[in-house]
Amino acid sequence: MSEHKAVIRWELSGTDFCKGQYSREHVWAFDGGFEVPASPSPAVVRAPYSNAAHVDPEEAFVASIASCHMLTFLHLASKEAIEVTAYEDEAVGVMTKNERRVPWVSAVTLRPRIRYGARTPDPAQESRLHELAHEQCFISNSVKTAIVVEPRKENDHA
Repeated sequence: MSEHKAVIRWELSGTDFCKGQYSREHVWAFDGGFEVPASPSPAVVRAPYSNAAHVDPEEAFVASIASCHMLTFLHLASKEAIEVTAYEDEAVGVMTKNERRVPWVSAVTLRPRIRYGARTPDPAQESRLHELAHEQCFISNSVKTAIVVEPRKENDHA
């Protein structure tokens, strides 16, 4: 098996830590030296203690699910000689409260728009590829969040 690591760095910046008056901005560092500015969502922690311009954990969670689905879909399509020339997903995660009243990302909807080369799958083939991608995606197999795939057509800009 493999290991996947991330380094999370934060330092105190603010007027009173014990009263919650401190910045939650931090950095995610990944192998290869890539760093991502991160922060809680302003929906969870109000500004100035959060930064809406940074990636928040909930967005990253949604992106991780969407990215894994896409990579798995591309792999499966390539194995069937179905050329994908572009893939865009406007994924959305919804936070609700669970039975203990704790907020969680309870559902993620993937809305991929895919452009194909010369060989375009029919709707049934494309649906089967999405089902297989969902079944084989490492991330979707790792979470209890409900994941729904709603493919969009190339001219669907909603």
